[in-house]
Amino acid sequence: MLSKLFKKYGTRRYYLQPTAIAPLATFRVAFGFIMLLSIIRFLWLDWVADQYLNPEVHFHYYGFDWVQVPGPSVLYGLFVLMGLAAMGIMLGAFYRLSAVLFFLTFSYVELLDLTYYLNHYYFVSIVAFLMIWLPANRYAAVDVWRNPGLKVQHVPLWIVGVVRAQLAIVYVYAGLAKINYDWLFNALPLKIWLPAHNDLWLIGPLFQYEWVAYAFSWAGMLYDLTIPAWLLWRPTRPFAFVAVVGFHAMTGILFQIGMFPVIMIGASLVFFPSAWHQKSWQALLGTRIIGAPLWQPQAWRAKAMGIGLGVFFIFQLLFPWRYLLYPGNLFWTEEGYRFSWRVMLVEKAGTATFYVKDRKTGREGVVVNSEFLNRHQEKQMSFQPDMILQFAHFLHQHYEQQGMHDPIVRAEVYVTMNARPSQLLINPEVDLSRVTDGWAAKDWILPHRSAVLP
Repeated sequence: MLSKLFKKYGTRRYYLQPTAIAPLATFRVAFGFIMLLSIIRFLWLDWVADQYLNPEVHFHYYGFDWVQVPGPSVLYGLFVLMGLAAMGIMLGAFYRLSAVLFFLTFSYVELLDLTYYLNHYYFVSIVAFLMIWLPANRYAAVDVWRNPGLKVQHVPLWIVGVVRAQLAIVYVYAGLAKINYDWLFNALPLKIWLPAHNDLWLIGPLFQYEWVAYAFSWAGMLYDLTIPAWLLWRPTRPFAFVAVVGFHAMTGILFQIGMFPVIMIGASLVFFPSAWHQKSWQALLGTRIIGAPLWQPQAWRAKAMGIGLGVFFIFQLLFPWRYLLYPGNLFWTEEGYRFSWRVMLVEKAGTATFYVKDRKTGREGVVVNSEFLNRHQEKQMSFQPDMILQFAHFLHQHYEQQGMHDPIVRAEVYVTMNARPSQLLINPEVDLSRVTDGWAAKDWILPHRSAVLP
């Protein structure tokens, strides 16, 4: 089956052939609608205040410390603008402007605090960026109603292929990340997580059996690695989509992962054949195709798009492998962990005790972390080295302003990983106020000593 897929989808001529634009329109509507619901949900639950306005400290992505939380009126205004942009994408109204505004506002908000990093937020930013360049408003869109000359029925297949390729990267890399000893041969962390849901209707009692955790671990790895191929292959596509719905529905029920299951189910519709999308749109709009106008970018634009998308996908393919440049256990050090589609692969918890000493007098005190951080920030910071370093720098500045002389900041951080006994994560003798972050390996992180599982 795989050889047939490679033979079919591996030729340049195949991707230049015309295909219906309808799958792209479906993806646009689904993406915009789900994003609009997500923004409404975020505002309804008042997470704007909880995550961005109330905390005293905000953790920054490396290189983005210049992104600061604005005042309440500006921040809420950004969310309203983001919601209007999502609606514009969904309706195909002022589409290019809507796509640009959504990408900028969504990405800006996500850069405000590293604490809330999630793989699907990264996915949304990437897709929003791609949507800027795709002609998704030339069918079933308000822009077409405003300017009928925009309407086309067909696009080169590579236009739809761009979206499919991005989804395939997410799935396949998530599957590759699951090929590790703990996931496959210790069934961790599912062996920890599943028994906590043994009250789930019908299938909950099964979660107390260890073999179920192993079955879920292996099935999850195989699902991620192969689902793009099953969705592309016509004989298996209906069954594959049922698997997509079942897989993401199950993960949505078991784990607190927000809108991610809905996003992936809606996005997977793009793998359906163009004829299916075409018929669905014709039934919905009550129109029939007359003629077959083809959207074809000018030669210079097509070349520019080709180069730009080529660089984009090369980055997508290579960046997740940067962890190979760092020593030690990736799940322990987390150097190169983010932006690599490692979805729920490890169970970690930590306790971080910070000591602040006046460099002149030698007087030392213990920090109460909760005085500065909310509960989620404190939890995430306690096992992520770069967040620990940032908090140490904040403490140095804070207590220096309180009158201490050039404070020394140390941290004693114990972390447990996948049910193993807790270990020191960083060198407790290092003055973190003197350490700077960067791309280089963090030599102040202590190596993980492998331990036999209890």
